[in-house]
Amino acid sequence: MIKQIYATKLSMSQVFLEGKRIPVTLLKVPTHTVLGQRTQEKNGYISTIVGIGKTKKPANKPLAGLLKKNAIKTTPKFIKEIKADQFDLEKILVPGSTISVTGTSKGKGFTGTIKRWNFAAGPRTHGQSDRRRAPGSIGRGTTPGRVLPGKKMAGRHGGQSINLTNLKIVSFNKESGDLSISGLIPGARNSQVRITITK
Repeated sequence: MIKQIYATKLSMSQVFLEGKRIPVTLLKVPTHTVLGQRTQEKNGYISTIVGIGKTKKPANKPLAGLLKKNAIKTTPKFIKEIKADQFDLEKILVPGSTISVTGTSKGKGFTGTIKRWNFAAGPRTHGQSDRRRAPGSIGRGTTPGRVLPGKKMAGRHGGQSINLTNLKIVSFNKESGDLSISGLIPGARNSQVRITITK
């Protein structure tokens, strides 16, 4: 049984369950089209090749041949390989199920140590008018006389793969593909996330 699907993050909202306000994330589950199978005899493992969503871009020759072989007229936007031999979204996305969601966090660009690592700012007084957001000392003296690897400094922030666990499915509409999940999930709007059923 398949335990993994892909969805597109839309926006945030809220629902009221048993008198409690619960923040939810709204997602859209695109069409998952089976393009092929990996078998134990031929490939050494079992999985399903799935085309996700639709795009207007023309397919390259290998993909066009695969689509023609399976009599599929639309070009999928993404192609993923999922370790499973069956596929049914309605049986996977059951309200109340516990899931984990993996997505790419928003990229913040090149940021300083205060935003990136939550460093405390320096004092505003005693002549330090231009050192408010400086990182301070980064190395040692004679020993070892260098900056050690892994030092928390300014640099590229965000744009990393983040996995959140113990989230719940609130509702799912198979016809429209609308999915709501309790809590927050990583990524910007219209970004792709991977949903894994854990319980």
